[in-house]
Amino acid sequence: MQNEEEEILEIVDRDGKVIGQATRAAVHANPALLHRVVHVLIFDNAGRLLLQRRSMNKDVAPGRWDTSVGGHISPGEKPLAAAAREMREELGISGPALEFLYEYLFTNRRESELVSTFRCTHEGAMDINRDEIDQVSFWQICDIQSALGNGILSAHFEQEFRNYLKRAG
Repeated sequence: MQNEEEEILEIVDRDGKVIGQATRAAVHANPALLHRVVHVLIFDNAGRLLLQRRSMNKDVAPGRWDTSVGGHISPGEKPLAAAAREMREELGISGPALEFLYEYLFTNRRESELVSTFRCTHEGAMDINRDEIDQVSFWQICDIQSALGNGILSAHFEQEFRNYLKRAG
């Protein structure tokens, strides 16, 4: 079985065209190695957004509230397929129709990601992957807005949420 840090990811240009490959460890240590990820924003019928509290074992933003679902796109995988796979792996959710929302570039001192964001509505059962997630909870949009900048949310989710508000508003 392959070590998570040895996982191979595609390196892409700003248009998403594959230009190479590198290990997960390499892309998470070099912001020049742009790689693709997906996020899924899961809403309930009342318009609340599901957030996951990252496991304390995670190397990035442990214990912080984060995007409903997120993960790397595997080599050769399409963003929609990756989003559906990550929903199954993280929350045990299969079936909701995923709607593509937008794409954006996220970069910090550690990494650069080309993010494809999707949304769906789900109120059914979840089977939480306890290796990655400590807790999930549906949040009111106003409560997320109040939490911005207070160290409760991951920096990546804060950017995702601001992008969502710009496009939804």
